[in-house]
Amino acid sequence: MNIISGGVCAAKGFSANGIHCGIRKNKTKRDLALIFSERKANAAAVYTTNLVKGAPLTVTKKHIADGFAQAVICNSGNANTCNANGIEIAEQMSDLLAAELKINSNDIVVASTGVIGQPLDIEPIKNGIPELVSGLGNDKSEEAAEGIMTTDTRLKEIAVSFNIGGKECKIGGIAKGSGMIHPNMATMLVFITTDCAISTEMLKKALSSDIQNTFNMVSVDGDTSTNDMVTVLANGMAENEEIVAEGEAFDIFMKALNTVTVHLCRCIAGDGEGATKLLECKVCGAKTDCIAKTVAKSVICSSLTKAAMFGADANWGRVLCAIGYSGAEVDVEKIDVSFKSQKGEIPVCKNGAGIDFSEEIAKEILLEDEIEILINLNDGECYSTAWGCDLTYEYVKINGDYRT
Repeated sequence: MNIISGGVCAAKGFSANGIHCGIRKNKTKRDLALIFSERKANAAAVYTTNLVKGAPLTVTKKHIADGFAQAVICNSGNANTCNANGIEIAEQMSDLLAAELKINSNDIVVASTGVIGQPLDIEPIKNGIPELVSGLGNDKSEEAAEGIMTTDTRLKEIAVSFNIGGKECKIGGIAKGSGMIHPNMATMLVFITTDCAISTEMLKKALSSDIQNTFNMVSVDGDTSTNDMVTVLANGMAENEEIVAEGEAFDIFMKALNTVTVHLCRCIAGDGEGATKLLECKVCGAKTDCIAKTVAKSVICSSLTKAAMFGADANWGRVLCAIGYSGAEVDVEKIDVSFKSQKGEIPVCKNGAGIDFSEEIAKEILLEDEIEILINLNDGECYSTAWGCDLTYEYVKINGDYRT
């Protein structure tokens, strides 16, 4: 398993592009992205749990109901959500792109991200699609990644290579996500491509299993978005023997997929709106997986804990508090807590009670930009990890005038 360059273009047969078509006022910001596979690909997706869903999700669900897709188009700057003609606009995006690519419009994944409740004008997209398609390249993953960004401050992409049955396979992904990030698959837009040959059924199984420990364990602000989804396209051009059942080959694919998704989770959490620090909560010693996940999520979602991390304040009581109201079945008198970063690790709580520690050393540890909150429940063998960020003044500033 090797990390390589190329993002969504690393796998054979995939190309991408991103342009400014005019949806966003800032002409230096790309606002339309495209990913294309030379060959029709097996497809799988998971979607937001919010009852209010963007029109593109409805259209995409219909398009990939047969398990296939060949292209992904995504605009930023407008979510195409809560619009009377939203479905019509999303279908028009598909039809226009299909005509330019000379493929079936039902083989297109459609996505939008940005402001909710604002009408989306099809004209900029219509006018931009010819340039978008003509500029497709196998070295333009970054352009596509830029085209899906909203309040993101940096690109989010990765690719890895792996071997199945003597054949080199590649898998890569791009993501956007900075605000409206909260667990239970309502977190972001993620597009993953692979040339590994894997059936639609097993691709769905892999994605559905993986997100339980990755994208469902990320939270920035507790708000569940209306538009977000994760999609995977597998075109089989690596020419390995198709994965149609569980076994060694499927396990290798799962590991490669997880390498991509964990990296993107960390990128999304660390780039939370206004964030200055990536928080990684690692829980061990739980009686069940469910308890471990519940505890990790509760801590990473705690506004008070997030604020304490922003201030580099080793306020471990807030961690205990979040565990206590999580609803998880834990023995509070067994819990140990430590804080860790590149500067070192410092225990702050033992058996549910405070212990003497140096506030100066703790502050030095918590001033780093990546912080681990380590929790041992001392009650079993199960473990889990959740990702989030600190809560800063800048988060309020960004969201106070996001629309205007």
